[in-house]
Amino acid sequence: VQLQASGGGLVQPGGSLRLSCAAPERVFRVSNVGWYRQAPGNERELVAIITNEGRTVYADSAKGRFTISRDTAKSTVNLQLNSLKPEDTAVYYCNAVSVYDLAEAYWGQGTQVTVSS
Repeated sequence: VQLQASGGGLVQPGGSLRLSCAAPERVFRVSNVGWYRQAPGNERELVAIITNEGRTVYADSAKGRFTISRDTAKSTVNLQLNSLKPEDTAVYYCNAVSVYDLAEAYWGQGTQVTVSS
């Protein structure tokens, strides 16, 4: 199963982007979905997670600027990125983990976000 991540791009500091992660409905319905990011030379880090019931958790760096949400009709999890900073530059990955079996975990291919003037 491959998650489809999209929405990255080049944006100026202070700008916004909206990332989307599409999953098969059977995966989406029973999974907690998270967005992670990895900058060059850094480890992959959590940005935000939304549970299958809609509860959200954010990294400190994302609080107040990023919003994660689920679109049940489209089996998609979106990550709205506002007030972007150069340090937000990274490849963003989405991840889905089944709430019934942690071994059922899937990753998207990554989408590049570059914040630069």
